[in-house]
Amino acid sequence: MTEKTSRRRVGLYALLTADVFSAFGSRFSVVAIPWLVLISTGSPAKMGLVAAAEMIPYLMTSVLAAPIADRFGMRRTSIFCDLGSTVAMAVVAATPDFGFWQLCLLIAVSGGMRGVGDRVKHVLLRPVTAESGIPMIRVTSAYEAMNRTAGLIGAPLAGILVATIGPRQTIWLDAGTFAVAAVLVWALVRPAPEPDEVAPAKEPYLQALRGGFAFLRADKLLLGMISMLFLLNFFQQAASTVLLPLWVQEEFGSPTRLGIILGVFAAGSLAGNVVFTIFATKLPQMLSFFIGAVIGGAPRILVLGLSDSLLIVLAVTFLAGFGMASVNPVVGAVLYERIPVELQTRVFGVVAAVAVSGIPIGSALAGVAAASVGLRPTILVGSLVLLTLTLIPLLRYRRSTSEPAVTAQPTGDPG
Repeated sequence: MTEKTSRRRVGLYALLTADVFSAFGSRFSVVAIPWLVLISTGSPAKMGLVAAAEMIPYLMTSVLAAPIADRFGMRRTSIFCDLGSTVAMAVVAATPDFGFWQLCLLIAVSGGMRGVGDRVKHVLLRPVTAESGIPMIRVTSAYEAMNRTAGLIGAPLAGILVATIGPRQTIWLDAGTFAVAAVLVWALVRPAPEPDEVAPAKEPYLQALRGGFAFLRADKLLLGMISMLFLLNFFQQAASTVLLPLWVQEEFGSPTRLGIILGVFAAGSLAGNVVFTIFATKLPQMLSFFIGAVIGGAPRILVLGLSDSLLIVLAVTFLAGFGMASVNPVVGAVLYERIPVELQTRVFGVVAAVAVSGIPIGSALAGVAAASVGLRPTILVGSLVLLTLTLIPLLRYRRSTSEPAVTAQPTGDPG
């Protein structure tokens, strides 16, 4: 690699590092803030409320603030949002006598800032990747691997920090991670405009907001992929937060097995991301997406209804995580390829909101179903529904690619 190439890639490396710091900070807050609420109020219900106080603004600003970010600029928005999260977390850490509702307000501010900040970092990824000369599919795969690594390490590390130095000190570290992300973007991420880039028009706010929905609705491929992400998030959340804990309690009565199974899925995802990053440019993107959805979705749920062997469950869970590794990188690459630069912020926000909305719905409906009809029927019916919904697009794709193109044959008859 030449020195000139290395300089062109500094912005990409800095942006990826900033996103990893932000991801670590998010994992710290997920553990430290609910624990702080529990030890200060003793109320599990308030723990749930403080979690909702972060997630709801996150989803809303992902969509509603996108036109504003377009006007303000991606780089400036990223820096502003990370600094805003820094201030919000610092106030939480520095104010021990804060009331619960004031705490929820600060967490909502931080969640809203993160919603916008995550979207604009995704948009910035395109110009800095183009400048680096690295294929986009390889960058999106590496981006996914780094975020999964942050998730794999961040949550256990947060638990250790909370136990050793306390929740408030851990929240101070959370504030520090956002500050580091802001400094990295300010100092090193300065993407040059692409040659064919057109500055977004100064549209009225509502018109700009409708533009993101209209574009996604008109692109059938993207709409289908996002619908698949919604389904996968729906069933994955149902499995991780309801079905799997109930199965572990029924079979073993020990939460340690739950941690092992979730850790094996994360390890499979990380291993899959590493392999996919290496071979991404040699694999057909859409086929990788559909096969990954089939392998990563239903099998890890179905095995819970068919076996009580922990080893079998661990093996299938690892393979499911490995298969799931191709899903998000392909979606990311297709989004960058198909969405015009001037629409990316608002369309990315809609995509994130639709995909992530499956998470709270899945856990809620899984709990109702398990209580109503029982654990095993819920596992079997849910996994078979998901298997069907992921197999049909794969079979349709294979059929469409295997059919020979029909060309007109000359008949000699001008009529």
